[in-house]
Amino acid sequence: MALAPAMPDLGRVAAAVSIPVLAQHVDAVDAGPRTGFVPPEAVRAAGGWGSLVNHSEHPLPPRQIRTTVARLKELGLVAVVCARDVEAVRRLARFSPPFLAVEPPELIGGDRAVSTAQPEVVSGAVEAVRGVSSTTRVLCGAGVHDRRDVARALELGSAGVLVASAVTRAADPRAAIDELLAGY
Repeated sequence: MALAPAMPDLGRVAAAVSIPVLAQHVDAVDAGPRTGFVPPEAVRAAGGWGSLVNHSEHPLPPRQIRTTVARLKELGLVAVVCARDVEAVRRLARFSPPFLAVEPPELIGGDRAVSTAQPEVVSGAVEAVRGVSSTTRVLCGAGVHDRRDVARALELGSAGVLVASAVTRAADPRAAIDELLAGY
């Protein structure tokens, strides 16, 4: 389990929890005069474990993804690279990020989990990564709401899930997290 709070909250959250905390975005720039950018050094200084890269709400060109993954690795931070489909997973796996998360944008924030609505996307992503990188672990996201969605994702070969809306929109976020983790 890891958290990815908004950047202004990253340090406060990292200091308050004992699980990894990710930035929602990082820029592949060196520390220094970088107004408007988030250097990986800032994430590390705030106690961050790494960053999401290429989320569907902040897509990046392939060259920038490759550079960002390399910068994070150089600093001992973890990249969780997001991809919209199996073909994108196949292309992005060449960069050997520690984690590659497949999240079809049309299912993000919805009521149907990718693991049940499009199971072939999850199993296809796992197979695509297996053929390219022995070190990258696949995560799945988009529409994950309960323990059944998590169990199905794991059955399909995913190493874990990404969840946002099911927790952030829940009347009781703690209960939502407990439901997702039930049995694990």
